[in-house]
Amino acid sequence: MIIPRDMKFQIINSIVVSFLLMISISSFAQQDEQSSLYMFNPLQYNPAYAGSRGDLNVTAIARSQWVGVKGAPKSQFFSLNSPIKAKNMALGMHLSNDGIGAKTRTSAYGDYAYTLNFRNGTKLNLGVSAGIDQLSVDYQKLVAYDPTESDYLTSFSQTNFNAGAGMYYHSEKFYVGLSVPRLMETSLKNHATVLSNSFTKRHYFFTAGYVKKINSVIDLKTSFLLKVVANAPVTLDLNANLFLYKKFWVGGMYRFNECVGVNVAYQLKEKLMFGYAFDYPINGLSRVSNLGSHEIMLNYSILDRKKAFGSPRYF
Repeated sequence: MIIPRDMKFQIINSIVVSFLLMISISSFAQQDEQSSLYMFNPLQYNPAYAGSRGDLNVTAIARSQWVGVKGAPKSQFFSLNSPIKAKNMALGMHLSNDGIGAKTRTSAYGDYAYTLNFRNGTKLNLGVSAGIDQLSVDYQKLVAYDPTESDYLTSFSQTNFNAGAGMYYHSEKFYVGLSVPRLMETSLKNHATVLSNSFTKRHYFFTAGYVKKINSVIDLKTSFLLKVVANAPVTLDLNANLFLYKKFWVGGMYRFNECVGVNVAYQLKEKLMFGYAFDYPINGLSRVSNLGSHEIMLNYSILDRKKAFGSPRYF
């Protein structure tokens, strides 16, 4: 049977996109981007964090996963948030770009949060977000073993709207957050063909952190991030950091059944912070020749002139 050229293109196109989608899902187990420095960029997964620091805050993170493995994931994150003149309100935005092999997902969201103040000094932020996710496949990065099929490998792209919601209860010493960054579950389609009903799956994030003063120069900060999505293993990140002389963070992390790692950060004056994280797989990927995963972080705050700087924010 002779297959028409247009139909052959659609068949090859669908097979390649489906294959890349399965690779992506099996590699991550979860679709949302992974970060070992999540505690410095909560807006990425919880819109309710917007404005909680009380100043204009900008965070940028770059992650390179499984260094040395061809086509391994690489991710970039950017977030900005600040209180606004309207009482108890804040606005923000967060962007991300995540690539694995020939597949790239780019997201752009706007955030809004409202703060409820309680008499005991604690606060409850309620937040919502809205934005778009774009999935694209660059077939030029693939190797066609049949030269006659290379003519059909062009590109594929799909963009979907989505919205998220969250809550963030916090004080100067602790925080608890619950969020769903993407409420809508969407399908992946190529022309009229549904390739997968899992283009976007609903992820649930639960996080908490607490700071305990050890002595006049050392604080201990512990935190965790729990990620849950249907039909995938639960992911749990555990972190413990020492904050030394109100300047230097150093700590370790454990991602359940996945990896162990270390992270450091340095507070340069009151506005600028640099951070670095390294983690190494302890699952089956440890048998693959790689140099672990690396992240770098830059955080910048524009402080309110009316408030004197006492000590860096823990959260």
